[in-house]
Amino acid sequence: MDIAEDDLALSRAKRRALRRIYNGRTVPIVVGGREFLTFRQAKAFLAGLPAPERDAACAEMIAQAK
Repeated sequence: MDIAEDDLALSRAKRRALRRIYNGRTVPIVVGGREFLTFRQAKAFLAGLPAPERDAACAEMIAQAK
């Protein structure tokens, strides 16, 4: 089983939380002026960010989902 390089950017706990958040979502989450409706969209966006910004964006996504 190969783990993609962009998956290593997020911890396992964050990946699991984001998968739960985006599972069956019909209302997008807005972070940094961009809308995300799927886990893949969010993961691609987060993979392109430096670590501190990635953590902040991930935390913002989780907070908006509550």
